[in-house]
Amino acid sequence: MNKLVFVGAGSMAEAMISGVIENRLIETEKIWVTNRTNKEKLTQLQQKYGVTGSYDLPQLFAGAEAVILAMKPKDAASAITQIAGFLTEDTLIISFLAGVSIQTIEVLSGKSLAIARAMPNTSAAVGKSATAIAVNDLVKAQQIETIKQLFETIGFAAFVTEDKLDAVTGLSGSGPAYIYYLVEAMEKAAFAIGLEEEMAKKLIINTFIGAAEMVKSSSKPSQQLRKEVTSPGGTTEAGIKILEENHVQQAFIDCIQAAAAQSKKLGDALSKELHALKHQ
Repeated sequence: MNKLVFVGAGSMAEAMISGVIENRLIETEKIWVTNRTNKEKLTQLQQKYGVTGSYDLPQLFAGAEAVILAMKPKDAASAITQIAGFLTEDTLIISFLAGVSIQTIEVLSGKSLAIARAMPNTSAAVGKSATAIAVNDLVKAQQIETIKQLFETIGFAAFVTEDKLDAVTGLSGSGPAYIYYLVEAMEKAAFAIGLEEEMAKKLIINTFIGAAEMVKSSSKPSQQLRKEVTSPGGTTEAGIKILEENHVQQAFIDCIQAAAAQSKKLGDALSKELHALKHQ
């Protein structure tokens, strides 16, 4: 890639910068970063990764092959409007903006651009994100490959239609929080049954890693894997019985559905707000 530009320098931008450098996908001198006003953050990124921070927009976007929109969604209208004049039909736009549709980005830029909209999650920080990506019709086959390579530097990546992104947000976008919630419950349970905190944490972490690896590597459905460790009259059955009595599985289903619905609601509201700002 000739040049990759990040507009926004938050945690998700840094995760991808780290990923592409660690995977040697792009040379550090080809990575440029800007943000609204936080010069200290740009300096930190320059010192840590060797990238170039700049507020000189003509220099920043000159020769840019891909531009990643990583600012806060509420700042999208002002930021995209400001940089629109430097974007061309050859520029690939990749958006991290939660709730901001491809159509909204097109309206804000006032141009027909090749746009990819991605929903990574916070596990990108350790290279284990589960990222779903939607693209518009102007994204070329070669650009699809570029997008895939970029997101595989921070974990797993898959392409979906844009109408699935709210569901993805509810499932994997918010998903790490559900897992942390379960870990929190297991930590409290460990304390209640007399286990030391440090030992309990190690046991919980490795239990999650082992179970995830089993689901990943086995051809068996998760329901069958569960049944295979649930012996009649055994300890696991006693625990599962309590989960079923408390409708825990249904609670998780409801949780994910509620998160997906909220994603759509917030996205619709944000799109209306950004469209209104564009026409002020």
